[in-house]
Amino acid sequence: MTTVDRPDAGTVELRPVDVDSFRGLLRRQASTVTVVTTPGLRGNRVRPDLPPAGFTATSFTSVSLEPPLVSVCLGRASSSWPTVEQAEHVAVHLLASGQQEIAQIFATSGIDRFTAHPGWTTGPFGVPLIGDALAVLLCRVVRRIEAGDHTILLGEPLALGAGEDGDPLLHHRGRYTTTLGDWPGSW
Repeated sequence: MTTVDRPDAGTVELRPVDVDSFRGLLRRQASTVTVVTTPGLRGNRVRPDLPPAGFTATSFTSVSLEPPLVSVCLGRASSSWPTVEQAEHVAVHLLASGQQEIAQIFATSGIDRFTAHPGWTTGPFGVPLIGDALAVLLCRVVRRIEAGDHTILLGEPLALGAGEDGDPLLHHRGRYTTTLGDWPGSW
């Protein structure tokens, strides 16, 4: 164990990083909840047909404005990985505060997520699009970067759609929450 003295703030205890401690720390970060979808893929002689995939992610972020790039991370042990690994296009849906059920459906393993949530349509390139999201980015996958047990997908936004403005769905301390709205008054 290491301790660090911080002026006027007391002593901070630093512990070795293990999976449980790391997971506990990450629970303290509020993250925007997104659902990422990709179309199914036709098989060939080498690989079988792959069904459409969709998963809930809190690892979405902007990467670059010039050129526009975003990223999302997915564990390679995920049931969505075989399709996402081959996908050329994905849609990233930023969920609104009332869309906890959609987030939960796309976070549940072992179910047909698109049957469980019928509120979607087929968009460009066959990508499933979820209705009523705060925003949707249709992206071309430009790169996959292996990082530990996950892969980072870099996507180039090709089109975007904005739903009605509202509060985002957030994930914090292992549960769904939202913002409190606009800060009253000026700083």
